[in-house]
Amino acid sequence: MPEKTGLFFGSFNPVHIGHLIIANYMATQTELRQVWFVVSPHNPLKAKQSLARDHDRLHLVRLAIGDNPRLRASDIEFKLPQPSYTIDTLAHLKEKYPDRNFALIMGSDNLATLHKWKNYELILRDYELYVYRRPDTPPTELEQHPNVHCFDAPMMHLSATYIRDCIRAGKSVQYLVPEPVFEYLESSGLYR
Repeated sequence: MPEKTGLFFGSFNPVHIGHLIIANYMATQTELRQVWFVVSPHNPLKAKQSLARDHDRLHLVRLAIGDNPRLRASDIEFKLPQPSYTIDTLAHLKEKYPDRNFALIMGSDNLATLHKWKNYELILRDYELYVYRRPDTPPTELEQHPNVHCFDAPMMHLSATYIRDCIRAGKSVQYLVPEPVFEYLESSGLYR
């Protein structure tokens, strides 16, 4: 039986404790054996200029994860044509890691807009979706799909935008990001 691995896609700009809470929940309280943070170089639906450099964001994710064996940082999308589409990344990962069974981790807000994704029908057909419910998103019909599993993971009302705004305003983000990430942000001047 192939090992079940959850793919948590995001710009992680920067990674914060809300991301880690969700990833750890999925890695320890579901059938997923491991969760990979797939750092996206550029989401086709987002403006690129607000992103820190790809390798800085990847480095922050690695700092955040530390030596947790259930979590892993992935730069797989850095090596793929851009903009990157989830369906293409999934095909690439399936080929590269035939011993793994990949599932997608996403918020219910992403599930609600899944119909806008490239080849979303194939994603739904071929992959399981592990969805964490967001309180501000009403349920959708897709929650009834046999490959969609919904979870009430602990949620934090915290965003990377808020963290970047705090940094730019000279306010502390300690405790909003893991300590090694905080130390790196303080010393590097990233997002200032």
